[in-house]
Amino acid sequence: MKKSLERRLILSAATAGLLLASVGSSFAAQPLKLEFVTHAAFFSAETKQPKTLDPQVFVEDASATEATGPQGIKHVAGVRPPFIDQDARTLKLFNAEHQPLGFDLRSWLSATGTVTISEKDGKVTLDATFKNLQPNASYSLFENHFDTAPITFTPIDGAGKANSFTAKTDGTASVTVTLPGMPTHANAVLVIYNSGGQPHGMERGRIGVDAHHQIIARPE
Repeated sequence: MKKSLERRLILSAATAGLLLASVGSSFAAQPLKLEFVTHAAFFSAETKQPKTLDPQVFVEDASATEATGPQGIKHVAGVRPPFIDQDARTLKLFNAEHQPLGFDLRSWLSATGTVTISEKDGKVTLDATFKNLQPNASYSLFENHFDTAPITFTPIDGAGKANSFTAKTDGTASVTVTLPGMPTHANAVLVIYNSGGQPHGMERGRIGVDAHHQIIARPE
């Protein structure tokens, strides 16, 4: 009787372990689904700016002096970062050297997208769709690392070879990339607009000059 009871307890424990393993595996396999937001809103909230601004692009202002912006981007006199709730959406945008980007603030802030990151058989895959990007423009996907000081950035594919894409003529894009690992709240998916017309491999480019953070998605 005692041996029979012990055998039943062992079998029950084994069954419970299998169930827990199955549940854990199922939980880990759940895809991560995120919505992109403007980098302007994200940065301003994270750094508690008194006014929502975009440190990556610039508008003309005759009273603006040469300065270093809130994200460490130096700009020439005559331009400043736009204030999102204050400046007209029709204002033309420029880079930090006062070179025109060719579109206005409304167009810049209209970019949206969704991203799904899933893991299967040890392989992590990112699938992203975008709309309202700049037509036929060059973009790159980078990963923010918020767990480093200062914050660091690496190509989303880890190698700088499959992390860039070109938007279609209607401003849409669909991208699939294999990732080195599953992102957490310590990371974020960052979309960089390459105003210079080409990606920069392992580097983001000259931020505010020929590369600009546009939209971002961070896991909870």
